[in-house]
Amino acid sequence: QVHLVESGGGLVQPGGSLRLSCAASGSMFNTYLMAWYRQAPGRHREYVAYITRAGLTNYADSVKGRFTISIDNAKNTMYLQMDSLKPEDTAVYYCKLSQGSSDSWGQGTQVTVSQ
Repeated sequence: QVHLVESGGGLVQPGGSLRLSCAASGSMFNTYLMAWYRQAPGRHREYVAYITRAGLTNYADSVKGRFTISIDNAKNTMYLQMDSLKPEDTAVYYCKLSQGSSDSWGQGTQVTVSQ
């Protein structure tokens, strides 16, 4: 069983920055993938970015060049540095850890981009 806790959300003006964290604890394999998803009001949850334990990354087109995903394996913590934020980035951001055939999700953290 893996437990994920997100933090770092908040209110920021357009053009601003935030850094989200996702701390993982519990039974973790040597190989896994961690990802960020987000869900805006009235919309389906959508993929944002992923990173493997080895550091391989991938981004959705909507955030490419503005968001940076990273991982600290010693701390079992994943980060999402979000720059040049836009109002359309407003959503609840969730982290996910995938290992073997199982997925674990965090509880989410709210990001609001507004004047």
